[in-house]
Amino acid sequence: ANKAAELGDAAAHFQLSCLYDEGQGVEKDAKKNVYHLEQAAIGGHTKARYNLGCVEEENDRMDRAVKHWIIAAKLGHDDSLDNLSVCFRRGLVSKEDFAATLRAHQAAVEATKSPQREAAEEARKVCQ
Repeated sequence: ANKAAELGDAAAHFQLSCLYDEGQGVEKDAKKNVYHLEQAAIGGHTKARYNLGCVEEENDRMDRAVKHWIIAAKLGHDDSLDNLSVCFRRGLVSKEDFAATLRAHQAAVEATKSPQREAAEEARKVCQ
């Protein structure tokens, strides 16, 4: 994962962030966790973007958390959308921003659907 991360692989950065967060095979290191989350998020990794939002929430920086979750939700990340729904009810997200994010989330989810993908999903269910 280290070599792949050095080459800019977003998934590798995300994996390293998890290792540093949990102290799995490496010494637990919050700064390295966040660094690798940031690199993965820049690379388009939605779960990393979501996790960055969670880190910001833990540090009472809700404005920053909301920004991360909006980006991830617009890319189709469901948990980010769920968090934004709570933030909207608490008055932390405007109606306009939440509506725009909801539309973008739906578009991202729709963009991942295709007859081939749905057929593969059905075939996978049959094989289990």
